[in-house]
Amino acid sequence: MRLSSICSSSGANCTYIESGGKGFIVDIGCSYKALCDGLKMIDRSVSDINAVFITHEHSDHIAGLPMLTKKLNVPVYASEGTMDMIVSKGKIAPEADIHTTDELENAPVSVKVTAFHTPHDSAESTDYTFFDGENKIAVCTDLGCVTPEVRQNLLGARFVLLEANYDPEMLTRNIDYPYQLKKRISSDRGHLSNGDCGAFARELIKNGTVSLLLGHLSRNNNTPELALRTVNNALQQSGAVLGRDYLIDAAPVIGTGKVFAV
Repeated sequence: MRLSSICSSSGANCTYIESGGKGFIVDIGCSYKALCDGLKMIDRSVSDINAVFITHEHSDHIAGLPMLTKKLNVPVYASEGTMDMIVSKGKIAPEADIHTTDELENAPVSVKVTAFHTPHDSAESTDYTFFDGENKIAVCTDLGCVTPEVRQNLLGARFVLLEANYDPEMLTRNIDYPYQLKKRISSDRGHLSNGDCGAFARELIKNGTVSLLLGHLSRNNNTPELALRTVNNALQQSGAVLGRDYLIDAAPVIGTGKVFAV
């Protein structure tokens, strides 16, 4: 399997994954043009997309979905609650080929796709794992805490794109964010902090994960350097050695064309 982050931040999220010659994306929070530009950087195009998997209905995950489904006739999968919200708000082309996550076994990709629920302030947020018969990768963002269901699905994954959304001190000091927004972000149905990401990363590394990609970083309450330092410190305090036990990187706001092989 190969993975490339087309975009990743509190503003827009889209991940391209390929296995067995078949590609698919998780979310399309960027514009259709940005998706095309990002795919071009890795020598791919929208014609390589065979399916779309949506995590939830917030705009930073579906902003480009209406245009994509007008341009491309591919199946779109989401939980029933998420799909109901997307359709009712007109955030998808009327002619789109829509499916719920109950139908994932029929997705036209060469991997086993599993959806699992995540605690987030949306209708029915899910994230996904992808298993090619040998290795499992996971995309897991937009969760306020690590639940038993999240843990059950991610432990053992070889590659994990995991949320490290905010630094608590930066969030507290941010004078542009009202109290209620800060409370929402830091709640159990908000986002994972760098520290929470680091704590869970320790579990992941001990259970078979070898590569971590930190994603969905807030552009206002975090930096890639701070997220990487916090998670690295947590891992090294547990005895893990960078380069021997794990690899780690931070997904950029806009993709650079980097491809991760799993």
